[in-house]
Amino acid sequence: MKHPSSLEFFAYWDRKRGEARAPDRSEIEPGAVRELLGDIFVLSYDSAAGYPFRVAGTRVCALLGCDLKHRSFSALFSADTRREIEDIIAVVSEEMLAAVAGITAVSQDGRPAHLELLLLPFNTRAHSPLSLTGLLAPFENDHRQLSDFKLTSWRYIGHQTQKFVPRALRKLAVARGFMVYEGLR
Repeated sequence: MKHPSSLEFFAYWDRKRGEARAPDRSEIEPGAVRELLGDIFVLSYDSAAGYPFRVAGTRVCALLGCDLKHRSFSALFSADTRREIEDIIAVVSEEMLAAVAGITAVSQDGRPAHLELLLLPFNTRAHSPLSLTGLLAPFENDHRQLSDFKLTSWRYIGHQTQKFVPRALRKLAVARGFMVYEGLR
């Protein structure tokens, strides 16, 4: 992580999770990260809808020139990197790993813009929809409206000993009448 806002939000998230893989959604207090709220957003884990924004900070909305509530997050990305961002979101949500990514975008005047994206999972709870939080922070402050997001780099932040159980279970084939049903964690 390079952006100070990403470092601060990750440190807060990490303190809230303690020994758990991720904190509960209810544990994140907006007042504790007041100065970062403009860069923070929450996404619904709904691949069919393109992982829509549930909430987006004012600075994130200003960067994109509109209110983002219910708009597709993955649609912000160019077609050639859209599948990659969707895969990253799936790993963050299902494996409960944090991810940080470098992004380039194009401003209205055609200049390139460089941003850092931080994606953080929430702990899963029975009978509640999956969601994740994140932070989108530009390195330069002189851009107006941005478009055509592209991933330039990314990495997952987590323990190397964690197993990727849910995604692996879905990949198992039915063998001799044995069927694996994915359940709650």
